[in-house]
Amino acid sequence: MALSKKILDTYELWRTNEFFDSDTRAELDADLSEKEIEDRFWRDLEFGTGGLRGVMGAGTNRMNKYIIRKATRGFANYLNDKYDDVSRGVAIGYDSRNNSGAFALEASLVLVEAGIPVYLYDTLQPTPVLSFTVRELGCIGGIVITASHNPREYNGYKVYDSEGCQVLIDDANRIISYVNAIEDITAIPVAIESEARQSGMLRSVDACVLDKFNACVKAQAHDIGEKSAKIVYTPLHGTGKVPVRRVLSELGYDVTVVSEQEKPNGDFPTVNSPNPENAEALSLGIKLCEEMGADIILGTDPDCDRVGIAVNTSEGMKLLTGNQVGALLVDYVIKMNKADLDATSTVVKTIVTSELGATIAKANGCRVVETLTGFKFIGEQMGIYEKTGYKFVIGYEESYGYLVGMHARDKDAVVASMLICEMACYYKNQGKTLIDVMNEIYATYGYYLDALDNFTLKGIDGVEKIQAIMAQMRTQGKALMDGIEIVYDYEKGVDDLPKSDVLKFIFNDGSWIAIRPSGTEPKIKVYYSVRGENKDEATKVLTARRAIINKIINA
Repeated sequence: MALSKKILDTYELWRTNEFFDSDTRAELDADLSEKEIEDRFWRDLEFGTGGLRGVMGAGTNRMNKYIIRKATRGFANYLNDKYDDVSRGVAIGYDSRNNSGAFALEASLVLVEAGIPVYLYDTLQPTPVLSFTVRELGCIGGIVITASHNPREYNGYKVYDSEGCQVLIDDANRIISYVNAIEDITAIPVAIESEARQSGMLRSVDACVLDKFNACVKAQAHDIGEKSAKIVYTPLHGTGKVPVRRVLSELGYDVTVVSEQEKPNGDFPTVNSPNPENAEALSLGIKLCEEMGADIILGTDPDCDRVGIAVNTSEGMKLLTGNQVGALLVDYVIKMNKADLDATSTVVKTIVTSELGATIAKANGCRVVETLTGFKFIGEQMGIYEKTGYKFVIGYEESYGYLVGMHARDKDAVVASMLICEMACYYKNQGKTLIDVMNEIYATYGYYLDALDNFTLKGIDGVEKIQAIMAQMRTQGKALMDGIEIVYDYEKGVDDLPKSDVLKFIFNDGSWIAIRPSGTEPKIKVYYSVRGENKDEATKVLTARRAIINKIINA
């Protein structure tokens, strides 16, 4: 394999130029294969519509301080052009991943050198806290360093607007143009930390902001009587330890923390991946739950914006999907706030989220609004409702992200954890588990079976294959399998939604399949939603449809 001159020149620059620190040069001076060099330098790590996410390491296609500098300088140039006065500053937070604190400081010093004040957290914080902080301090933007639930080798960089919402498509594209305009990564000026702090351009966030966040979360709680459920909680070595434990303790819940996963640790030593969607990540908590005879185990991901749960039943521990927890929360929040609901009350979900929650909402007189995948689109709707007087009931997505309350514009596993524990106690006081309640919901609204398949396709070859698969799916259309009635191609525009590389196949029984490339990992994602008379019937349909999709993608 012959590497292009551009790749070789860039590799040699990073390997030999003393602008790059010794660790970076040493990493690249190792006996790297041509394939490894290509993977590190075949592109600049893409600044997408939400920011950056990638494997940490040396190279233009990796997450490192030099790529952070480039992204931040582009963001700074965008802000300086957009605002006549940038004195309101930018808030920055970070999670427990390796290098997160260093990357956050690096971004801070680039912004300060560009004349933009920074409010930087001294300790790791959940992503929803950063969203809240932007709003609370009246900042013009925000940054959080996190790769959410990705494997340990990843880190990321998410950009927020003045509403505390991840930047929307138009602003994201503008920021991307500013980032791409920076050609010389070695010429980006960076402030000196001591001088930045002494001048007041770099400031720590006051602890009172965290107190206010905690108060906003507690404001979503309800009086349910006895806190009878025994709860096991794991922060999965992430940021949830302090805020989740604080709110549950102050409200009087009986919580035991999984000690092996309590301390923040970017190596995530007890799990293959710190993703609460996976049973393996919750295995230690499930074991403890069984040993204690606890009622429920919940786990939050490293930046505490997603939460997964399992319920202890007479038949053993039962994991719930994001769609199931979303349906439970929709049903519960509507039930507990029934007196305050009216024709403006709105539930917001994404296009790849199950219809069960929407069915519950509509049956209770609520509006339902669908958005593209990505919680920023739910945050956008919240901003609209704030201006128009509509009531936001709950926003959620199948990937274990939920928000109740107007305090943030991103999914919040702190408030979701509190409400899940509240539900567990509320129903235990009635002699029910959350599984019992889920079965009651199915009996009332019909059985919904949902699933997600991820196909990982790395490198240049992977990018090309993902593009080819999406092209093939578009050309097959209704011929993909029997019973497809409608094909929605969101790349062409559907309803008033922004264009997006998503296909959705609607079957004549109301079931659907949605296919899209991941925006954060080298994956193509396939979502299935089947409605059937019962679990057995739905499972047969799901199995058959999965087999067809697998055959196409693995061909």
